[in-house]
Amino acid sequence: MRKKVLFFGDVGIDDTIALMYAYFSNHIDVIGIVASYGNVSKKQTTRNVRYLLERVGRSDIPVMGGAEKPMTGEVPVFYPDVHGPQGLGPISPPPVDAQPLENFFEVIGIIEKYSDLIIVNVGRMTSLATLFLLYPDTMKSIKSYYIMGGAFNVPGNVTPSAEANFYADPVAANIVMKYAQNVFLYPLNVTQNAIVTPGMVNYINRKDRTQLLKPLLDYYYEEFYKKKVPGIEGAPVHDALTMMGVEGGKMCEFYRTPVAVEITGAARGLSIGEFRNTDEPYDFDGRPIQSVAISLDYLLFYKSFMGTMSGEVF
Repeated sequence: MRKKVLFFGDVGIDDTIALMYAYFSNHIDVIGIVASYGNVSKKQTTRNVRYLLERVGRSDIPVMGGAEKPMTGEVPVFYPDVHGPQGLGPISPPPVDAQPLENFFEVIGIIEKYSDLIIVNVGRMTSLATLFLLYPDTMKSIKSYYIMGGAFNVPGNVTPSAEANFYADPVAANIVMKYAQNVFLYPLNVTQNAIVTPGMVNYINRKDRTQLLKPLLDYYYEEFYKKKVPGIEGAPVHDALTMMGVEGGKMCEFYRTPVAVEITGAARGLSIGEFRNTDEPYDFDGRPIQSVAISLDYLLFYKSFMGTMSGEVF
């Protein structure tokens, strides 16, 4: 039976690859998408999601509008240099004749419908944190959370200490880490190793499935990563790795620790965990213990990504 996934994202290139992976997977069924600000505005995210669902023939999947700005109250900062002006690299989704999505609380009906629901959050955590503040009892029914965020004991990608999702709304990230149970957290120090090379992209593209992966990942690599990270051999698919975790297996090794997030100051967005070898760990305000990915078996990642995206066995 396919695992039911409610997806929270700020759909740019990497989120799209994650959703494409879920679409081709025999083990994942995305039953709803919450479209929020992040890589691009909420309005553009909504347009990108609808474009993708139309391309893969899944316009039946409900799309709900999430947050437009962080809990800090700041005006969001977008990253056209990373994901392109509209979030999908060289692709420009056509305008959608539809009312702005003001239907966020339809999420509750989806959560109540499924007893084994998994939430995958690969963007800012504002929308997810809102649910914990307003519906704490309802959120207790969620089976598990797969979240892309943080950077433990390594440099960040927005500041010297912070990863983008934690930095953009540290208040929301801290709320989620405080109240969510059974979290599988995929931080930057692991996801940055989930590299998809141009050779991998070309092989998958020859299978002629959606014809979306190549323009997206070529842009991601050539226009951003190749320039920003000299010597990198391909584009890391941070969000896709997080989605792949839903399938289970031993692709990543996890370390069990409570997690906190620094909210203000020079260390804003800093990921805090208990990584000391001690019999008396630091008291994290009674926070739940989460599973933080600390290493990646690249061969297993390669086989899973290539096999699912190409439809072949690796």
